[in-house]
Amino acid sequence: MFARLTIAETKIAWIDKFAKIYEESVIPAAKKQKGYCGAYGLVDRKTGKLVSVTLWDCEEDALANEKNRYYQEQLVKVMNILTKPPIREGFEVAVQA
Repeated sequence: MFARLTIAETKIAWIDKFAKIYEESVIPAAKKQKGYCGAYGLVDRKTGKLVSVTLWDCEEDALANEKNRYYQEQLVKVMNILTKPPIREGFEVAVQA
């Protein structure tokens, strides 16, 4: 399994807006992608920090949905509420419980 993390920041007042977009638009779009295994939208209401964690069957599936523009289309949905450019990282899931 492979995890992609996207780390960003927003104004504290916009956290609920992020959560709504993530739940109502980003996750349904992710579910249509090959290899999708799950997603978490994490927020820090004290700092405005946001973390999207999406889980994929393998790294190839995560990379494929970047090539088919899915990933970029999801970022566009929240770009107007971000205060810093997002950072993307990928990790092999070594342990799952």
